[in-house]
Amino acid sequence: MKIAIKIVAAILIIAAVFYGYFGGFAKITIRTLNQGGEILVYENVTGPYSQSAKVSDRIYYDLLDNDGIETTKGFGIYYDNPKNTAQDKLRSEVGCIIENADNTVTEKLREKYQVKQLPVENCAVAEFPLRGSFSIMMGIMRVYPAIEKYMREHKYNDGPVMEIYDVPEKKIIYRKIITQ
Repeated sequence: MKIAIKIVAAILIIAAVFYGYFGGFAKITIRTLNQGGEILVYENVTGPYSQSAKVSDRIYYDLLDNDGIETTKGFGIYYDNPKNTAQDKLRSEVGCIIENADNTVTEKLREKYQVKQLPVENCAVAEFPLRGSFSIMMGIMRVYPAIEKYMREHKYNDGPVMEIYDVPEKKIIYRKIITQ
């Protein structure tokens, strides 16, 4: 009996460490900030949001291998709520954020990719640790409900959510544009 208790305790400790490492205990703070201005290189995607990582990776490696541009931030803008929309109808824009691009680079990229500059807008913003794909799933389970609650409490309209995967800073930034 003592061995079974020790095994169960060890499993619970390992599970708690795993949960904590990937952001399970991270405090979620939502702030209203002016955000945007980034240059995005992306593809329009229709279908399950789970394909976002493949699309982002493809764009990352194409930019790196064929254009000599190394990016450190990926993103997804998710337009539809998967609770209300069929998986095959979900719409998103997925790709990489280009930093320090001048007009020449941007125009060259427009020949191969979809490129746009985000407007600076008032957003509900939250951050979450990025420590692997489990962090992304943990963020979906923890951050989205917090953002939805924040939007309801402040009587803001629902709209798309942007996730920015900031690799150097090891964080996911969630942005939801605020509209009245």
